[in-house]
Amino acid sequence: MRSEIERKKKPKILKLIMSIIFPLLIGSIPILLIPNMQSIYESLKKPFFAPPAYVFPIVWTILYILMGIASYMVYIKKYDDVDIDVSSALFVYVIQLLLNLFWTFIFFGFRLYGLAFLELVILFLFVILTSVRFYKKAGLKPFLLLVPYILWLVYAGVLNFFIWMLNEM
Repeated sequence: MRSEIERKKKPKILKLIMSIIFPLLIGSIPILLIPNMQSIYESLKKPFFAPPAYVFPIVWTILYILMGIASYMVYIKKYDDVDIDVSSALFVYVIQLLLNLFWTFIFFGFRLYGLAFLELVILFLFVILTSVRFYKKAGLKPFLLLVPYILWLVYAGVLNFFIWMLNEM
């Protein structure tokens, strides 16, 4: 009996590591397929508030780690409480990760800045939906871990819009 309780309480470290690695791997796909993203970004006409190219990998690494931790907090709820179905929350989470991936290809691969902006608006809505579902399934902590992502997407959306205006209009 005691070993069963201890087993349930033990941190599920492998699940945590996998939860963090998953978004990092998804985020790394464009780096492998679009190796010149930094030079593309540097060649664009950008607004005065655009950060230097080296900021993006730092910010995205942090955001992907926070996303992974948040998804882990939701995922382990299915072990802590058998009455909680987390599949819908995790499904929306995966959808927003894929939308995030597609944005990179639209923006850097195809250089369709207007379409990338529209796709980013959809991504933003899915991140809000993910945040709400994470909150409903696992409480405030996973929701709060996604707040920096939401704020970054607002900033990225404004930046994307201005890049669109400066380079395609």
